[in-house]
Amino acid sequence: MRRMSSNKILQGIHMNNSQKTLSFPSVSGSDLEGKKHRLPNDFEGSLNIVIVAFRREQTDLIEGWTGSLEEIERKNLTIRFYELPVLSRSYSPLRWWIDGGMRAGIADKKARKRTITVYTAKRSFKNQLAIPNEETIYIFLVDKSGKILWRSVGDFNEEKIQQLRNSLEENE
Repeated sequence: MRRMSSNKILQGIHMNNSQKTLSFPSVSGSDLEGKKHRLPNDFEGSLNIVIVAFRREQTDLIEGWTGSLEEIERKNLTIRFYELPVLSRSYSPLRWWIDGGMRAGIADKKARKRTITVYTAKRSFKNQLAIPNEETIYIFLVDKSGKILWRSVGDFNEEKIQQLRNSLEENE
């Protein structure tokens, strides 16, 4: 992956004051059980961990985070974990087929409920979240109002999950 000069925010380091102004964009989507959601308003937790992915090949990166995020969610009833596959709005006519394929590949009902597929203007979405490319996944800690409190990028490791736990503690 290409390294950027502003990579600190992307490594899960605490954000500086100017970066803390990021808010999760207003988007609509449906979970893999068919329920419609308007985000960030419909995030159910007071704190929400959101994994944003752009490609099917990123499934392994998501799964690397899943066990630890499920554990965090289990231990605190006010924290929710979501997976957001983000696709171009141009794929909306194929939504039934794309979402159906994802639904068929996920046996766990809880995982289907937390997976909300978003069909949107990807360039605008990425700009609002300061996402430089679609080569990897992005992990966000978002409060109920949509304010982004922490973020990271890419594969799971112990340092990143500890930084997330620290941010959760600071914001509870």
